[in-house]
Amino acid sequence: MYAVRERPWLDGEVSIRRPHRFDASIAAAGLLGGLLLWLVGLHTQTDAPLRGPWVLLPLTVVAALELCRRDRPLLVFALGTALAVADQCTTGSLATLVMYTDLVYASVLYGSPALARRIPLGTGLFTLVVALGFLAWLRQAQALMIAVPIGVLTFGPAATGALVRNHREAARTARREAAQHLRLAEQSARLAELDRAQAVAAERARMARELHDMVANRLTAIAIHSTAALSLDDPGSSRQSLGVIRENSVAGLTEMRGMIGLLREREDGEPLAVPTLDGLSALVAQARANGLEVALRTVPDTADARPPVPAPVELAAYRIAQECLTNALKHAAPGPVEVRLTHRPDALTVRVTSCLTDGHPVSRAPGSGAGLIGMRERAALLHGEFRAGPVEQGRCWEVRAVLPLTTAPPLEDPR
Repeated sequence: MYAVRERPWLDGEVSIRRPHRFDASIAAAGLLGGLLLWLVGLHTQTDAPLRGPWVLLPLTVVAALELCRRDRPLLVFALGTALAVADQCTTGSLATLVMYTDLVYASVLYGSPALARRIPLGTGLFTLVVALGFLAWLRQAQALMIAVPIGVLTFGPAATGALVRNHREAARTARREAAQHLRLAEQSARLAELDRAQAVAAERARMARELHDMVANRLTAIAIHSTAALSLDDPGSSRQSLGVIRENSVAGLTEMRGMIGLLREREDGEPLAVPTLDGLSALVAQARANGLEVALRTVPDTADARPPVPAPVELAAYRIAQECLTNALKHAAPGPVEVRLTHRPDALTVRVTSCLTDGHPVSRAPGSGAGLIGMRERAALLHGEFRAGPVEQGRCWEVRAVLPLTTAPPLEDPR
């Protein structure tokens, strides 16, 4: 609205605000118009105490006030009112009165909120007092017409300025609200994108755990028995190893087809097949067929004495036991392995201990380390505890997971 120029003044600097071009145009047009009216002899009144060039003094000062109508609205209104009264002591100029109405309008439009409320109220009361005063003095209805020009010069511009100011403030408020809604919409979109990315990452991690736990056991058995078949010259042992390889290959393909089927859209609405603790016996039997010496212990040993186990806990316990047997087949076979399930009212404890036999190498197959990460993540998702490390002077490896029965989240559908 204004250009600010810095000019040196003595030891400091003074900020000089350049008037708005529209204000300068109003001042120039009003001043030139008033001079033209004075030159042709057009005035607002004939009888006045001051005649001649005195009419140019209020005209010039009011035109100068137009240059600061936006910066000093209160000063402009006060001086403009005084100059409008002074103009009535001269022959009067229509240009002075027109510029005064613009000063009243600008004082309301650009002034403080308090000034914008007081000027319309004050000019309205002044117009009403003048009308009632002349009515009481002259006792004629025509006396009310005297207040009309006063209202046109004062209350009319003030009311117009208040109306325009209210519309501008309403538009400014609407723009702020629109900008705020836009920011909220952008924030909601960013949060939705973050939620989507987190959901995708969580789903990918869960799928990776499921695929690892299903495939690693089968492929480990295949790798170990194929190595044995290649290293042995005994046809009987080779045939037995090939039989185990075929069995694990077929079982692995079956499980892989089941996982792929779950990832596709199912139209038949079949329920999700989730491994349970009842499948641990088959899992242990498979590990024995792969060459592990496995013992399964359940405490308490009777099903009636065990508390009910939620499906997410059963799935986690099954997968942890499966991964432990896979790791034992990789690193500890043919040493003894014990899988112990301890049922308590508040938690299910899975403990798998695998020991090395004397003179047996520590590792028989390569591993990526993803199994321990997956088991730890499964326990963490159920707010449980997980620990894995060597025991019995490093000859055995123990995995212990405590899975609460009361804080288990609902089972996720892989579809």
